[in-house]
Amino acid sequence: MQRIRLRYTKRGRLRFTSHRDFQRAFERALRRAEVPMAYSAGFTPHPRVSYANAAPTGTGSEAEYLEIALAEARDPEKLRELLDESMPVGLDITDAVEARTSGLADRLTASVWELRLEGTDPAEAERAVAVFLAAESVEVQRRTKNGMRTFDTRGAVVSLEVAPASAVPADRPLDSACAILRLVVRHLTPAVRPDDVLSGLRAVADLAPPVPAAVTRLAQGLFDEESGTVTDPLAPDREAVTTAPPTAAAAADAKAPEGPAA
Repeated sequence: MQRIRLRYTKRGRLRFTSHRDFQRAFERALRRAEVPMAYSAGFTPHPRVSYANAAPTGTGSEAEYLEIALAEARDPEKLRELLDESMPVGLDITDAVEARTSGLADRLTASVWELRLEGTDPAEAERAVAVFLAAESVEVQRRTKNGMRTFDTRGAVVSLEVAPASAVPADRPLDSACAILRLVVRHLTPAVRPDDVLSGLRAVADLAPPVPAAVTRLAQGLFDEESGTVTDPLAPDREAVTTAPPTAAAAADAKAPEGPAA
């Protein structure tokens, strides 16, 4: 059995798809691409797909991850191309690597988020960010399936800053203010989401954007304490491929006879 790890996106209007919507679209893509999936045992077998830390509905993402198990070995890049062609535009499969290490979910310890606040003056956003970062704790409330829960958002935030004016998209109306926040947050329990941080900014600094923020996850992976960056969670698998013996799929490709000369 071969395991393949995939990176995918949620772009444009498809940021409003729920995780269940994505699951349905992805399983249809598996069938269209004729991927030789491994299935679970039991009375109702289902494709062996493991999803890791999906972004909340309504947020965009450039860095979502999942892992599939195959009954037959396939080349990861060719598989990625087939799946990407079978997915709706906006739910794009952007990377694939054979799993050569364990614990993908364990390497997703932090996320980098971009929060676009239309109608918010950058100077006002900088003032609010300074107040938030200076606080020892910033408690907010969120409704969960078990009722209202109060938790601290400040402890999960590694960094929070207002992006420079050059980062503001050119398509923004000239007469409208816009602030873009860059947020790095650790994945703790309970999970602190970007909207929780916005609630914290409202609570401690009265920052209230006139329209809902456009939120996009730019990256997620292992947080490097020394560099303060979030690293690529698929990098260990790529590094392992360069030192490991060839897989069954690679060996079969190497032995395949060449076609007749033109």
